[in-house]
Amino acid sequence: MITEAGDPSVLSWEEVPDPIPGAGEVLVAVAASAVNRADVLQRKGYYPPPTGASPLPGLECSGTIAALGPGVTEWEVGDEVCAIVSGGGYAEQVVVPVGQLMPVPSGIDVVTAAAIPEVAATVWSNVFMLAGLRPGEMLLLHGGSSGIGTFGIQLARALGARVAVTAGTEEKLRRCAELGAEVLINYREQDFVAEVLAATDGAGADVILDNMGAKYLARNVEVLAVNGRLVIIGMQGGTSAELDIARLLNKRAAVLATSLRQRSEAEKASIVASTVEHVWPLLEDGTIKPVVDRVLPMSEAADAHALMESSEHVGKILLRTQ
Repeated sequence: MITEAGDPSVLSWEEVPDPIPGAGEVLVAVAASAVNRADVLQRKGYYPPPTGASPLPGLECSGTIAALGPGVTEWEVGDEVCAIVSGGGYAEQVVVPVGQLMPVPSGIDVVTAAAIPEVAATVWSNVFMLAGLRPGEMLLLHGGSSGIGTFGIQLARALGARVAVTAGTEEKLRRCAELGAEVLINYREQDFVAEVLAATDGAGADVILDNMGAKYLARNVEVLAVNGRLVIIGMQGGTSAELDIARLLNKRAAVLATSLRQRSEAEKASIVASTVEHVWPLLEDGTIKPVVDRVLPMSEAADAHALMESSEHVGKILLRTQ
């Protein structure tokens, strides 16, 4: 739990009452959870959970169904699942609405499956359901070596798109290239606007998935292609910036901003169903593979948060219960 807002040391592994599933919910015995930037923001006091959600951090988990709430008939005790949750993933047990459950993809172990729910749902819902990335188009992923980035590279390439990425080291860019990224941009040394325009003969990026927010807004709009779509899913670079409406109008472009955590259960269930339908076959045939940097005990969540904030990882950081 988070004892108070602060640095990673405020995370404490403690006994709490067991959660009880209500109607339309299941109790999951957690095998693993994963660390997300939203968890870090919540720990610092900047991103409180939605009303009614668990105050514990953790937006995803994997494990085994331990109990069924009233009215649940489509799942059975003992089923291996992974899930997105509004909070509570850093625990041995968590209650999950049935619409947010996903089967563990065949060929993937239950601990590794914790690396999938949040990135799969985020990439699929934003890049494909919302922005409509099409084969042959150019996708620019900021933070290409992150969990979302490593998954997004693979999914976009599998569905026929080109991919450009930004990352802070040559080693991270090398890892992105291995996953299928075509345009590799070291943001510490190169201007991503110039690099993407050069790689596209001046056309620009058709879709941009951005976790920086204000800091990159002007340059993201500058590098958008005609009819381009900028999707903002994070605010690591601040929350307020000027938007050049004239440039946006001239490009007939769109700026979209979304948050998965704040959506209703019905919206999440729709995203989960679409994600399982379209993405799970690619996981099960090995076209897409979860990228896991390391797995730590849940009791070492503070170390996992420190690693996340250092940005020295590639892919997902997992927390296992045993």
